[in-house]
Amino acid sequence: MLRLGFLLVLTLVASAGALAQTAPGKPTGHVLPLPPASVAEVITDLSRLPAPVARTRERILTAARSGDLKQLAALVNEAMPVFSFTDEKDPLAFWKANYPDSDGIEVLSIATMILELGFVRVDEGTQHEMYVWPYFVRMSLAALTPPQKVELFRIVTGADYRDMLAFGAYSFYRVGIGPDGTWHFFVAGD
Repeated sequence: MLRLGFLLVLTLVASAGALAQTAPGKPTGHVLPLPPASVAEVITDLSRLPAPVARTRERILTAARSGDLKQLAALVNEAMPVFSFTDEKDPLAFWKANYPDSDGIEVLSIATMILELGFVRVDEGTQHEMYVWPYFVRMSLAALTPPQKVELFRIVTGADYRDMLAFGAYSFYRVGIGPDGTWHFFVAGD
């Protein structure tokens, strides 16, 4: 299923990713081209997160670590982040359909792994400012260091990596939280 999604996006974009906006203040989580010189600082120090962002991140992690898919779905229903590029309105149904072998539980592991990686602060000082996990969203995958590749392979397969290189950007799950703690997206693909 994931490889099919990558194949569909290969025709859309051919350079490193940025996050798109549909309207002022409404990030979509889509991946768009970034200018080559535009690389954000990779941050691993959680003390650099504003308190509202840290609280939202911790709420997501707590729900994901619980092993109860309904807890994460409740947070999604409360915050209304983008969780799918389909017309699906029910996160629980979406995750169960996309991860049927685990009855959707796999998405909890993905959320945990993503939020345990480094992050980037994007569009600093603008109305679109956001903290985004994982930092690969703003990295050239071809330029990753060996330790960064190890981190990437915690969350994607070698085949996914090859597809993303062809696509020109990281396109697996990403989480975006605004400086005020608003959870904007938890989405994969494009």
